[in-house]
Amino acid sequence: MNNELLSVLRKSWSIHSSSKWSLDNPAKGQCGVTSLVVQNILGGDIKKTFLDEGWHFYNVINGERMDFTKEQFSYIIDYQDIDSNRAEAFQDTNDDQYSYLKSQVDKILSKAES
Repeated sequence: MNNELLSVLRKSWSIHSSSKWSLDNPAKGQCGVTSLVVQNILGGDIKKTFLDEGWHFYNVINGERMDFTKEQFSYIIDYQDIDSNRAEAFQDTNDDQYSYLKSQVDKILSKAES
């Protein structure tokens, strides 16, 4: 599911899900919104780590760290695994970006199930 979900996220990320998105770096700025959508699908917890760029959000599911947006960085992340939540992750995005990404991911996943 993780590789499939990552593939779906890559197809879904756009300027509509993060103002930092670019063709060269589609995962850029997608961490908050992606952690929220992933939690909708897989459950688990949202964690954060402070980087030079600011807070970076990701998921921990069944004790396993799943960072679907780590490819946006050109370096290895030193994860701090600080507890976070939906409200904090949502401060990294907005209603329009969240609704867009959620609808795109849901659409692709529902087609895959049919």
